[in-house]
Amino acid sequence: MKSLERLVLTHLKGITGPLLDPLQFAYRANRSVDDAVNMGLHYILQHLDSPGTYARMLFVDFSSAFNTIIPEVLLTKLTQLTVPASTCQWITNFLIDRRQQVRLGETTSSTRSVSTGAPQGCVLSPLLFSLYTNDCTSGDPSVKLLKFADDTSVIGLIRDDDESAYRREVEQLVLWCGRNNLELNTLKTVEMTVDFRRSPPALPPLIIHNTTVLAVESFRFLGSTISRNLKWEPNINTIIKKAQQRLYFLRQLRKYNLPQDLLTLFFTAVIESVLCTSITVWFGSATKLDKNRLQRTVRSAVKIIGANLPTIQDLYTSRVRKRAGKITADPSHPGHKLFKLLPSGRRYRSLLAKTSRLKNSFFPLAVSLLNK
Repeated sequence: MKSLERLVLTHLKGITGPLLDPLQFAYRANRSVDDAVNMGLHYILQHLDSPGTYARMLFVDFSSAFNTIIPEVLLTKLTQLTVPASTCQWITNFLIDRRQQVRLGETTSSTRSVSTGAPQGCVLSPLLFSLYTNDCTSGDPSVKLLKFADDTSVIGLIRDDDESAYRREVEQLVLWCGRNNLELNTLKTVEMTVDFRRSPPALPPLIIHNTTVLAVESFRFLGSTISRNLKWEPNINTIIKKAQQRLYFLRQLRKYNLPQDLLTLFFTAVIESVLCTSITVWFGSATKLDKNRLQRTVRSAVKIIGANLPTIQDLYTSRVRKRAGKITADPSHPGHKLFKLLPSGRRYRSLLAKTSRLKNSFFPLAVSLLNK
């Protein structure tokens, strides 16, 4: 069945790819969680480069998102995305009248028929959810709605204390959820404000379904801990702790005289992969102290293995160049327009940045590295 699903998946991507919301980053070629976070941060940092501005970020949580898809509603959306009627019929048949039962120990329940939602663990389910939510977008340029499957964030770029557009788009999102059978979990939905004004006033709370949305100091979004001051120490602390725990296993392997090349391979797969988790998002804005702490972990591994290893700075530079190269080669990527060639056609135009926060973020640094 999964082999057949993969064939349908390829077929669906070919048809719907050009019509997908550019700010939907899940299950698409040349898109990643890093791209989603970097785009969101760029919108915020570029906006905060102007005086009298701040941003509000709403991190939306859906209750059992995949289980609430209504096949009839999905069918209408697929038809609007020019999916052939025969494919729509196959997908509808795939989703409805699924037989399931529950077993606990030696006791098995009676069989029930389910015709709502996309089955968990199936190849097609993530893409079907992305297509189901494809028409959930922002209608105002000052409000960005980022999506990575069911991880959704609404970013309000506020100027002159006018929050009307942001609140209107949040209301539209709530109404859209009601029309599409998606339940917004107000208890887990949180909001974070990024405001660097000298004397910011107390902001009115956001209320959804008569429930005040909880305001938080930081939030873990798509694997990266974002703080309201946009500093990365909490995120880096988590990464260093994980990497140091894995150094123990490297030491144990060294005790058993594992060959140097295998120790290096283990470091790359198990420790370096942790140190480089979403590194394009946070490393450029990390403090010198935090960068030294990260490099100290690499030096510990060098002593254990007895071989040279690439520095954190080198790993970051190579990953930024590689990511930037892929974005410049993909006109459909939402970050593509930020890489503009000068009339000479040899260099990219530097992004205007007044603050060090914006200068040290991914896109300005990526342009700078491509020009070297």
